[in-house]
Amino acid sequence: MPNAVDQLFAVRAAIGKAEAEAGRASGSVTLVAVSKTFNADAVRPVLDAGQRVFGENRVQEAQSKWPLLRSDFPDIELHLIGPLQSNKTEDAVALFDVIESVDREKIATALSEEMRKQNRFPRLYVQVNTGSEPQKAGIDPKEAVAFVKRCREVHGLEIEGLMCIPPADENPGPHFALLEKIAGQAGVAKLSMGMSGDYETAIGFGATSVRVGSAIFGAR
Repeated sequence: MPNAVDQLFAVRAAIGKAEAEAGRASGSVTLVAVSKTFNADAVRPVLDAGQRVFGENRVQEAQSKWPLLRSDFPDIELHLIGPLQSNKTEDAVALFDVIESVDREKIATALSEEMRKQNRFPRLYVQVNTGSEPQKAGIDPKEAVAFVKRCREVHGLEIEGLMCIPPADENPGPHFALLEKIAGQAGVAKLSMGMSGDYETAIGFGATSVRVGSAIFGAR
């Protein structure tokens, strides 16, 4: 079993090196430690080591561990990085600080209603399916700019950034470049891209946050 704290520091060092190689300011990339499938006991040492930004795929799993951890670490920032079902919108708005998987009209509508109802406003990212994979969540790249505009003008949502998960069997670079291009066209500043196998590449293409799980916590 790898030591998660040692791995955390190794990933942080690699992020710093990638920032420098890309000519970017130190600390310009946020590490989102992906803790899905790992229980609170596995996460706690990483919290003790100072990591505060975490990503989860499922609302229900996050509900089972983060409220208790937050009582000890109130400055946690929690990201939903998996698909959001409309019947989980209420719970997602209550629990998460950032929702990265806004990917269709129905979710935009549900989030708009629920955020107003709770008077709680998580930061939002639109997920773009850069590989146009039928089995994967995300808005089609050709529709992404118009969708961001509708989120703002029709649903009253502030869209902070874009997120993507490139196809596993393809060079991620062109997908990261595409997301960066769409972000410029849509007028959003943040790019959530890059995971354990390619986060250093993503930093070279302008990622502002990287989602790293197995490189910290080990294989699931």
